[in-house]
Amino acid sequence: MNLANNFKMMSLYNQRMNQQLLNCCLQLPNNILQKQTGSFFPTIISYWNHLLFGDLILLGRLAQNNIAALCLHTLSDFPQPHSPRDLYHTNIKDIALLRAKLDTVIVNYCDSLSEQDTQTNITYQTTEGDDIRKSAADITQHLFNHQTHHRGQLTCILSQLDINYGCMDLPIIVPEGSKNIL
Repeated sequence: MNLANNFKMMSLYNQRMNQQLLNCCLQLPNNILQKQTGSFFPTIISYWNHLLFGDLILLGRLAQNNIAALCLHTLSDFPQPHSPRDLYHTNIKDIALLRAKLDTVIVNYCDSLSEQDTQTNITYQTTEGDDIRKSAADITQHLFNHQTHHRGQLTCILSQLDINYGCMDLPIIVPEGSKNIL
């Protein structure tokens, strides 16, 4: 199994799903985006901010170790993550712009990721202060799993609002698959 190619495929899925769901959210009025959801995060806006936080903190950990040509300079134009409840933007258009830029960084990171990179171990401290040692592959996998988990919560909210967000199936969203990605 080629982890690097699987991560390339997942980066495309991530980018395309974020755009698909953001397109739905961009059609919603601000009062709906800011309405209390009664779910894990209080509003649709807060879900999008948390997705940004997760990517920023995980990419920062990889960048500190120069994994796959990802370095801290790459992330210098992005907000610095501090807390899972960080609020970077309250306007969905601003979130969409930041999300698109960050998804491009993720795609570029995965395009540069080698099999050797995936095996590199790094040590970092969690937001709770715990020291963790993991491979770049494990951290990259967590980045995508974290996105998928919270997008699942977000789609539940969108479903309750009777919004059709479309198909989310990996083979449909990334028809080129992992073996055909160069």
